[in-house]
Amino acid sequence: MKGNIHLIITVFFFLISSGVLVFKEPIASFLVKNLSKDLLANRERVEEIKKETGQWLANADEAIFLNQKVSSPLAEFPLEEKVLGEVAGQEKKIEIDLSDQRLLAWEGNKLIYDFPVSTGKWAPTPLGTFRIWIKLRYSLMHGGSKEKGTYYYLPNVPYVMYFYQGYGIHGAYWHNNFGTPMSHGCVNMAISDAALLFAWTDPFLPSDKSVVYPTKENPGTEVIIHQ
Repeated sequence: MKGNIHLIITVFFFLISSGVLVFKEPIASFLVKNLSKDLLANRERVEEIKKETGQWLANADEAIFLNQKVSSPLAEFPLEEKVLGEVAGQEKKIEIDLSDQRLLAWEGNKLIYDFPVSTGKWAPTPLGTFRIWIKLRYSLMHGGSKEKGTYYYLPNVPYVMYFYQGYGIHGAYWHNNFGTPMSHGCVNMAISDAALLFAWTDPFLPSDKSVVYPTKENPGTEVIIHQ
C-alpha cells in the first residue's frame, strides 16, 4: 500500500514538472480545497446514514442507476435467522479480493462463505482493514453525476453493512453482474448472498429491529480489502 502511494505521488509530481498538469492556483491550496470537499462530503454522508431508520420505504416507487430507471423491489426482503459461528472462540473476518471480485467469510482459518461481488468501477473501493460500524435492513443510496451519466438513486437497498464512512457491503437489485466491478465504491452482492452474510456478521440485528450499532462487548466484524 505504501509503495502504491509513493508511486502515485511520484507520477503526480512528474506530470506537474513536465507541464502535463497545470494548475491555475498554488498546488497546496488546490489540494487542501479538494481534500476538504471530500472530507466534508464523507462527514455529511456519515451523518445522513446515522439518521436512517433502516426501515422499508413503502412509498419509494422509483430507482435510478447510471441515469436509467431500474425496477425497484415491490416487497420487503426476509431477514435470515442469526447464523451462529461454526468455530468456537474464533473471530469472524471478511476478506474482499478486488482482483478476483470475491468475498470470503472466515472464522479463524475456516472458510464459511465464498461469494462473487461487484466492487468499485465508477469510484474506487477503499483498501485497508475496517470494521462494520452500522448495520441496516434497508438504506437509501444516492450519488454520482447526472452530467457524467453515473447518477444513482436507490431506495430500499437491502442487508447493508457499512464498514467505512459511506462505503458498505450490501445486496443489489439493479444488476446481476456479480464478479465484475459495477459499483461506485461499495461492495455489491446478490441479494440471497447478502442475506446470509448479514445474518452471520456482527453485531447481530434482532428480528424486531431495523438498525444496530456495534458495542465494545460486541464489535463489528472485521473487513479486510486488498488487491
